[in-house]
Amino acid sequence: MQKVYSDAKSALAGQVKDGMTIMCGGFGLCGIPEVLIEALKDTGAKNLTAISNNAGTDGFGLGLLLETRQIKKMISSYVGENKLFAQQYLSGELELEFNPQGTLAERIRAGGAGIPAFFTKTGVGTLIAEGKEVKTFDGEDYVMERGLVADISLVHAWKGDTEGNLIYRKTARNFNPMMATAGKLTIVEVEHLVQPGELDPDAIVTPGVFVQRIIHVPNAKKHIEQRTTRKREAA
Repeated sequence: MQKVYSDAKSALAGQVKDGMTIMCGGFGLCGIPEVLIEALKDTGAKNLTAISNNAGTDGFGLGLLLETRQIKKMISSYVGENKLFAQQYLSGELELEFNPQGTLAERIRAGGAGIPAFFTKTGVGTLIAEGKEVKTFDGEDYVMERGLVADISLVHAWKGDTEGNLIYRKTARNFNPMMATAGKLTIVEVEHLVQPGELDPDAIVTPGVFVQRIIHVPNAKKHIEQRTTRKREAA
């Protein structure tokens, strides 16, 4: 099975439709599948549900799809870096399903593992639990959360082989591995693409069985979400 595609446009060709649910990996601007997100924007698909820890920032990541009004609903945890997100949500243009960050991660992991739902203490007695089933175990209340599965998962990996075995680097490992397992179709952009057998088997995080399409992005951009500096001390 040929998994490597020449570019993001060809990897997405014929796969994206209006109303789909799309997962996008990464944390802030670290480890986001930026090239695939730009190609997703170019498809013109509308009414998308995006599952992501955050909504990018103004002008970067999923923020690009907010600018074009392609996202109808966000299932996310942290959206504080995106003014456009706030504007669209407060005006009623954008639906939001807010999740505690750990709950979001576990919902995605559960979806990838074939677990339809689980119970957690997080959110019990708060707005998070409204409308959800609550059960008592050993004298403690737990709220039921549903696992998440996407039509397409867009993932960024530091290194991978042509069979789809993937390795992630540092903070970029957040959300990418579980999203790779929770997509009906998983498309990955890889910074360093090698041949099968060149990766240390013990270092592989995502086995290739979860990956259907791969593009090589050798010069991935490294954006800084919030740049902070301090004055240089005198010599």
